[in-house]
Amino acid sequence: MNVLHYIQAFFSDGAHWQGYDGIPQRVWEHVQYSAAALAIAAAIGLPIGLITGHTGRGGNTLALVAAAGRALPTFGLLVLMFVWLGLSVLPVMIPLVVLAVPPILVTTYEAVRGVDPAPVDAAQGMGMHPAKILLQVELPVALPLILSGLRSAAIQIVSTATIAAYVSLGGVGRYIVDGLYQRNYEKVIGGATLTAVLALLVLAVFWAVSRVWVSPGVRRRTA
Repeated sequence: MNVLHYIQAFFSDGAHWQGYDGIPQRVWEHVQYSAAALAIAAAIGLPIGLITGHTGRGGNTLALVAAAGRALPTFGLLVLMFVWLGLSVLPVMIPLVVLAVPPILVTTYEAVRGVDPAPVDAAQGMGMHPAKILLQVELPVALPLILSGLRSAAIQIVSTATIAAYVSLGGVGRYIVDGLYQRNYEKVIGGATLTAVLALLVLAVFWAVSRVWVSPGVRRRTA
C-alpha cells in the first residue's frame, strides 16, 4: 500500500471525522496550541525587536539570546517541562514559545534596522516623537520582513506542535503517536498529512495578511 492509498483510506474513513478523536476536534486542538504559542512569542519578540531595532542598541545581546533559543532541543525541553510542571498545556507552550521567539526577534530587529534612514531623518527634523517615528515611519516599511518572521515562526510552531501528543495532549500529533504505537501507518500518514496541510494554510493566511496590511508601494519595493 503506497502513501496515497494510506491518505485516501485515512480521510475516507467516517470514524476519523467523529468524536473526541475525530479530525475536526484534533485540528481545532492543534490550532489552539499553535495560535496561543504564536501569540505569546509575538508578544515577547515584537516589542523587543522593534525597540532594539529603532534604537540600534542591544543587537549583539539580542543575537546571542536568539542563538541560545535556537540551540535548545524542543523535545528535550518538553520532557523537562513535563517532569517539572506535570500534565498540562504549559509544558507544551514553553518549548513552542522558545522555538518561535528567535525568528520573530531577529527578523523584527533586522527589518527596522534596514529601513531607509532618509525618511527617518526627515521625521526627526520635523520634530516627530520617537514612538511616532517607529510606528508611523519605520514600521510600515519594515512590515513585510516582520511578517516573514512571524510566518516562519508560525510554520515552525504548527510543524512542532505535534509534540503535544507525547505528553498525552491532543492535536493532530495524536494520530502520529498513536499510529506508531499501534503500528497503524494509515494514522501516522494521516496525521503527517494534516500537519502539512496546516502549514500550507499558514502560508496562505500570511499571504492574505500581507496583501491587506502591507501598502502597495512597499509591497512592490520588496517584491
